[in-house]
Formats: sequence, structure tokens, C-alpha cells
Amino acid sequence: MELNSEIITTPARPAATVVMLRDSGNGLEVFLVRRHGLSDVLGGAYVFPGGKVDAADALLDMDTHLDQPLPVLHARLNEHDIAPITAASLYVAAMREAFEESGILFAHGATHSHAAQATRLLREGVAFDAVLAQMALRLQSSSVLPWSRWITPKQPSVTNKRFDTRFFVAAVPNDQIARHDDFEATESVWLSPRAALEQYWEGQIELAPPQIMSLVQLARHTQVKSVLEAAGQQPPPMIAPEPFDDEGRRVICYPGDERHSVQARAMVGPTRLVYRNKRFEPVTGFEGLFY
Repeated sequence: MELNSEIITTPARPAATVVMLRDSGNGLEVFLVRRHGLSDVLGGAYVFPGGKVDAADALLDMDTHLDQPLPVLHARLNEHDIAPITAASLYVAAMREAFEESGILFAHGATHSHAAQATRLLREGVAFDAVLAQMALRLQSSSVLPWSRWITPKQPSVTNKRFDTRFFVAAVPNDQIARHDDFEATESVWLSPRAALEQYWEGQIELAPPQIMSLVQLARHTQVKSVLEAAGQQPPPMIAPEPFDDEGRRVICYPGDERHSVQARAMVGPTRLVYRNKRFEPVTGFEGLFY
């Protein structure tokens, strides 16, 4: 993963991602996909399924294909400066991208066979909203809960594009199977949050700072229920990382750090990551992720 030092002048593009969870014999696990190595955004890195918001996401027949009214979605997102339709489009984008990249269809009554049928239609060129209409599906936005909001700084560290990404958390339906799409994502894996961080530390997988810090938050939980309860109890924090250079090393600091413009903490874990040993890591080493 190479650092980027260019100042980006374009606005951050809206995006959405779903942190998909399941309970296993090893405790809480999270689904990660490896982005295609040729991708211009985090190529080769392991991420949560997600992507950019499309204009069509706001054009969906919300009354027919969403299970909650726009004011409810708007309130749950807790962003008073955007319109309700914009808030709803972020939910739609999150569920659409999750389906496109993992095959998981967050829709009422959707089974593995429904997801397989919808995937075939999508690969035949049928648009997502048309797939929902043809199959008479209603998206289950009630199962996709806002978790956090990450805004790429103008001087990002690992990509030359800026995104304003809403992270949602959701339990994977029991009768569906998550799998990478072999197009945008070339590999996928279920791992406990700590195991994912351990593999990152050992150089087995690549992770970008938002994924690292999200896994740090999830490592505090042992069950899906605990994560969903936490998501429902507080507004999703907005995290705008602020990078700076310290003795020739890139450092990313987060709200609550002495160098950050926002002094109130937004999340547990370290308030800064430093780029050394060809990775972003806490100043105090691996265990510093869990203080």
C-alpha cells in the first residue's frame, strides 16, 4: 500500500458500505472482500462491501421497495443537513453495493434462491431497481443500521480520491451465503475482528485505516446482537481523519487526539496511527489497538 501525498481539491463523493456480521463458533465474525488488484481505489486491500452512491439510488420507488418511511431513515442517520431522500439513497446504495459485491440481498423474505435469481438478472444487465420490481422485493432497511461516517481528508494517505462514506452494520441472513463477485472483488473471507487485525499485522492482508479502526471497534464485541444494540443506542459518529508528517513519517490522527481539531473522542482505540514497517499502526504497537 503506497502513500499518496497530493492535495485533492474535488469534493468527497458520497459512498456507502455494509459491515456484514455473523455469529460463529469462534464468536463474532466480519465479512471482508479483497478488492481487485487493478482497482483505482484500494486495489488489493481487504474492505467491507460497498461503493459509490449512484444517481439511480435516489430514484428508487421508496414507498414500494423500502420497508421504512424516509423520515425514519433520515432520523436514524442523524444528518440534519441533508434531505430525507438523500438519506434514503445512502441506505439503498449500501444494500445495492452489498448485493453486487457479496450476493447478500437485504430484502424481506429473500432466501438464497432469491439472491441467486436476482444475481442472474443483474448479470444479464437488469438494473437493481428493475430487479426489485420484477421480483416484487422490499428492501429490509430496518436490518441495516448506521454505524459511522468517514470523510477522506484532502490530503489522504492511501488513495487519490475522496469519499464521504457511511458505514452500516447488519447481520447476514441465515439462509443466504456471502461470496465475492469475482469482478470488483477477487477473494473473500470471514474473520473475527481481532484475527483480521492479526493477519494485517503479520502482512497477510492489507487494510486501510478506516477498516483498521472499524475492526478495532468491532473487536470490543463478542456477538452480532451486541454490535446492533450499540448501533441503535447512539448516533453514528463522524470521523474526519487529519494527517500530518512527524519526523518524515505520515501520521493520521482522529477526534480526541491532541493534534486533531476536534477534541472530543469519536471512537475507542488509539487516536492516531503512524505509517511505519510498511503499515499503519498505533504508536505503542499491536496491543495499542485495544486499549
